[in-house]
Amino acid sequence: MPTRDTTRTAAGGSSRTADLPGAPDTPGKPGPAAAPHTSPAPRVGRRGEGAWGWLFVSPMVLILGVFLVLPILMALWVSLLNWDGQSNPFSGQAKFVGLDNYRALLTQDSLDRTLFATSLRNNAYYVLLTVPLQTVLALGLALILNQRMLRGRGALRTTFFFPSVTSSIAVSTIFLFLFQGSGAVNTVLAWIGVKGPSWFNDPRGVLSLLLGGLGIVDTSHPSGALSQHSFMGLSWFEWLSGPSVAMCTIILLAVWTTSGTFMLIFLAALQDIPRELEESAAIEGVGRFQMLRYVTLPALRPVLFLVLTLGLISTWQVFDQVYVMSQGAPGNTTLTPAYLSYSTAFDDANYGQGAAIAFILLALILAMTALQRLALRERPTRPRRNR
Repeated sequence: MPTRDTTRTAAGGSSRTADLPGAPDTPGKPGPAAAPHTSPAPRVGRRGEGAWGWLFVSPMVLILGVFLVLPILMALWVSLLNWDGQSNPFSGQAKFVGLDNYRALLTQDSLDRTLFATSLRNNAYYVLLTVPLQTVLALGLALILNQRMLRGRGALRTTFFFPSVTSSIAVSTIFLFLFQGSGAVNTVLAWIGVKGPSWFNDPRGVLSLLLGGLGIVDTSHPSGALSQHSFMGLSWFEWLSGPSVAMCTIILLAVWTTSGTFMLIFLAALQDIPRELEESAAIEGVGRFQMLRYVTLPALRPVLFLVLTLGLISTWQVFDQVYVMSQGAPGNTTLTPAYLSYSTAFDDANYGQGAAIAFILLALILAMTALQRLALRERPTRPRRNR
C-alpha cells in the first residue's frame, strides 16, 4: 500500500511528496513537526472561592460556636467540679474534683449510682419498645398511603401527622386525664369486663407480672440468681422486671406522637422508588411480601437508618413527657437519665453530677448510633461459585 501522496505544483509542475498520517519517517529527512507546547490553564479563583465560601458560612459557624460548642465545653468543665450554682465556676471558687462525679455514678456503691442505674434500666426498656413500634407503624402507614388507588390520601396524611405537630405538653396532659383511675381508658375497659389498673400509680414491671401470672417466678420473693446477683446496685430481677405500667403509658404516648413524622419520611422515600422496578417485579410474578422484602426494603435502607437513628436519639433524651406525667414516679420506675440530670442539677443543686450524667448519656447515644450504623451497613454480595 502506498504511503506517500504525489501532487503537482501549479507553477512548475514539479512533484512533491506529503507524508500521510501514520507513515514512517524517511531516513535522512526530518520528521513531522511537533505540536506546539501549551501550558495547562491556571486554576483561577480556587483559593478565592474557598475564602468566599468561609465568609458566607461564617455567621452560622459563629452562631454554632457560641451557642453550641462553647456551652458544651463549659458543661464539660462543670462536670469536673463540685459546684452548687451559687458562684462563678470559672473563677476558681468551685472545688475541682476531677472524675469523682463520674465515679460516683458508675463505680461507687451509693444512692447516686442506684438511681442512675434505675434510670438506665427504665430508659433501655423505653428505647427497646418505642423505636421498633414507631418504626413499624410509620412504615405501615406510609405503605398504605403510597397506594395510588387510595382515596383521601391527603386527609389521611394530615390526620396521621397531626399528633406530631401538637405540643407534647398538651398531649401529655390529655393522656393524664385519659389514663386516670376513673378516666376514659378504664371506663372503656369496664364495658368489656376488664378492670383497668391504676396506670400512674403501679410500679410493678410488666414482664414480672407476666412471669408471676404464669407461675414461673415469685415476684414477691424472687430467689436464686435473680436476687443473689446484682449490677450497679440493682439485682438481676430488678433489671429484668420490664417496664412499669406507668412507663408503658408513656411508651404509648411516644409511639402515637412520633409515628406521623417518620411516616412522612418513609412516604417521601417510597415515592422515589422507580415504578418500573415494581412493575417489572410484578410481571415476574413477585408477591407483595416478596416485593416488600426484596425490592422495597433494600431501596429504603438509607432512610431506615435515618429513622432508626433519629428514634434512638430522641428516645434516650426523653424528658418532657416524664416531667409532665410522672416526674419519675411511681417508685422511680419512670425515671430517665435526662430527667435525673435535670433534677440532680436544679433540684439538688449538684450541677457537677448533673452535667456528668448528661455526658455519660451523650457517650451512650454515640455508642448506640455507631453500633446501629455497623449493623445496618451495606455488605458486599459475594459471588456464588459454580460447582
